[in-house]
Amino acid sequence: MYILRKRFYNNYLFIFVLAFLFVLFFCEYFIYYIVLIQCNWPSLDPHKAVSFVDSPKLDEHPVRAMFISDTHLLGPKRGHWFDKLRREWQMYRAFQTSVTIHKPDIIFILVSTTIIGDIFDEGDWSNDEEFDNYVSRFHSLFSVSNGIRLYTVAGNHDIGFHYAITPYSNQRFVNKMKAPSVRRISINGNHFILINSMALEGDGCFLCKSTEIAINKVAEHLKCAKGIRNNCTKSDELSIYSRPILLQHYPLYRISDEMCNELDEAPHEIKRLQFRERWECLSKEASEQLLDILNPRLVVDGHTHYGCRRIHRDDILEFTIPSFSWRNINNPSFLLVSFLIYQIFC
Repeated sequence: MYILRKRFYNNYLFIFVLAFLFVLFFCEYFIYYIVLIQCNWPSLDPHKAVSFVDSPKLDEHPVRAMFISDTHLLGPKRGHWFDKLRREWQMYRAFQTSVTIHKPDIIFILVSTTIIGDIFDEGDWSNDEEFDNYVSRFHSLFSVSNGIRLYTVAGNHDIGFHYAITPYSNQRFVNKMKAPSVRRISINGNHFILINSMALEGDGCFLCKSTEIAINKVAEHLKCAKGIRNNCTKSDELSIYSRPILLQHYPLYRISDEMCNELDEAPHEIKRLQFRERWECLSKEASEQLLDILNPRLVVDGHTHYGCRRIHRDDILEFTIPSFSWRNINNPSFLLVSFLIYQIFC
């Protein structure tokens, strides 16, 4: 009798452990594939293109880009260790599963993958040792294969708001993340321009002045490619002109999120809150200058942690991407866009 009872308990324990491991595997690994396989790249139907200027070449290969924002990797000062472990595991599995399934050509992380800003949560407070640990964790969580390019854009949690940025903190981020304040990346005739939002204060500071010069230089290169500027040199040449894609952390100027009507929009009580220029969004002056100088076809940004889609000047589309972290929002997401030289599919 004792032996039978012992066998019964052993079998019961075995079934319990097996069921627990199955639930753990399903909820912490397999569920990501079930959910993310339902996402698809946009159909390359010309009638569904967001931006249409000219007929695409029949042999033109689309550039497939994945955009992520506001990952907010926790540091040593804020957040419980288990919270950090949990959130980073969720982002790791979501990111790696998405990359495995969708195989993007390029990833932008608008920190806070281009990831678009606020990569780190305490980057602006961290000493060198803590910052190096941040960078190491970032590359571990968002590692990609050699065939995929990943770029980042600085956010206010990475180097601080404008008033708190020092030459040292800025240069540290630039060196460690290989993310200068202004950068142009051209792929198959599509030009991505990455800009540090905190450098658009317009007060002539050490960061703002150099950023303004760099933006104007990029604009000159685009004009040379378009054939509307004289005295162009070999270094100015681009193989082909197309309206650029602007990537930054802050949204362009808007009064609030009240005009946003997306599935991942902010809750009603937050949507009504007015934005402060240079804090929740770019200043109106800086926004107009960027649109005037660069004339982008698409603007992708983050910072607010909620989704928004707007149209500027009838033909400039802006996407504000929600946070990629479950700590900031209950329905984190990312953006998949296919680019042809004259079209955008998203």
